[in-house]
Amino acid sequence: MAIDRTVLVSPDAMGQIDKAAADSGIDSFGLMRSAGAHVAAVVLARFPQAQRAVVLCGPGNNGGDGHVAGMLLQRSGMEVQRFGLEPKPGSDAARARAQFPGDICPLSDWRPRAGDVIVDALFGAGLDRPVSGDVEALIERASRAKTPVVAVDLPSGLSGRTGEPTGACFQALHTVTFAALKPGHLLMPGRELCGEMHLCDIGIPARLIASDDTVWRNHRGLYAAHLPGSAASQHKYTRGHLVVFSGPLISSGAARLSAMAGLRCGAGLVTVAAQPSAVMVQATHLTAIMQRAIRDAAELADWLGDSRLSGFVIGPGFGDLEKARAYTSLLAEAGQPVVLDADGLTAFAGKTEELAELFAGEARLVLTPHEGEFRRLFADLADDVTLSKIDRARAAARAQNAVVVYKGADSVIAAPDGRAAVNADAPAWLATAGSGDVLAGIIGGLLARGMPVFEAACAGVAMHGEAARRAGSGLTAEDLPTHIPAL
Repeated sequence: MAIDRTVLVSPDAMGQIDKAAADSGIDSFGLMRSAGAHVAAVVLARFPQAQRAVVLCGPGNNGGDGHVAGMLLQRSGMEVQRFGLEPKPGSDAARARAQFPGDICPLSDWRPRAGDVIVDALFGAGLDRPVSGDVEALIERASRAKTPVVAVDLPSGLSGRTGEPTGACFQALHTVTFAALKPGHLLMPGRELCGEMHLCDIGIPARLIASDDTVWRNHRGLYAAHLPGSAASQHKYTRGHLVVFSGPLISSGAARLSAMAGLRCGAGLVTVAAQPSAVMVQATHLTAIMQRAIRDAAELADWLGDSRLSGFVIGPGFGDLEKARAYTSLLAEAGQPVVLDADGLTAFAGKTEELAELFAGEARLVLTPHEGEFRRLFADLADDVTLSKIDRARAAARAQNAVVVYKGADSVIAAPDGRAAVNADAPAWLATAGSGDVLAGIIGGLLARGMPVFEAACAGVAMHGEAARRAGSGLTAEDLPTHIPAL
């Protein structure tokens, strides 16, 4: 049975899926036995030299998975000792515990031994509060002893909804989960706390693994059908005309990075709209990319009468915040898609209602804030610790009628209609000066070629990460556009 490795299911939705499986006649205890077998298999495969499996069992189904895993590990010849709580009477976990008799010691009794491996089956994804004091103390002992941890579903102490620790939290080397990934597996710092992920099929039918919450791991299926194609009859104007606005002389490089990325995405024409003072320095760097001197809003308004202009990027290195707001207002009136990045975002700090009014109607605005820019724009959302990064991105997208690319190691792409995708594939070395300017240009180039905004943003973020992988560690932002055509 194939698992959909792209859908993300909240802990609450996963509970509903488990219930639906049981209501459909599937043996819930059979699912537990399958889950425990997968956990045992990971322990044996990854820690063949382990001398003792320390199975930490909670009172619920997660603990039941631990009882099954412990029984199978013991049958394989490994010493097994359990610590934790007795299961709830009459539950599947109680049945699993009955099939593996023996003592369950208090958590406080565990003392690290050389050769230990911990199977963390305490709480899983359902816990959204700090762990108790005895669990916190055990986590501290395990951390000091550097005892390896295999987590069942999610490391105890980590929220499956937000990816944030709720207090003390295990650092797992491996996490074994079932049926579908949860947001906490991909959102930072959860992704790092989970270690290597193992998504396992335990027999829940794919038709049941669904949710009203439209969240995915970013993947090609979200945008492939909308990628612009090529035809022999095309000419440069049918392939789109992207405009990137340049800042003053000293900061004109950011616009060049965006422009080159847009050109490499296949836009038929790319023009850098530069302040007159920056035209000469831009001319020494640009060849295939054209230039247009734009002195003020009046000159821009006149140029925007050209219907062949099909997409805009404003903000990278732009500098003048007042002018950025004035230009953005004119771009909104032009009716074409706009990517607002860097200084373009900062220009609307404290003025997000004004920005939302400019782009009311059809969604054609893409905002690309990193954490600091998001906080400047949406301080109330950024300060709400009850919200996940997905929640914050969605709320911002709804408020602005825009697609929001909330950047980071766990970039979230959110649309005003509630669709969201988490990108978890970008390499760490993408965190380098200018890479965000390249991303804005990639998205702008795809928009100029006619892609819908959410799909263009998803594709742009994915291409950005893949270009970084191909460029390799030590890349600079200038390296990224050269790898885009191959994607």
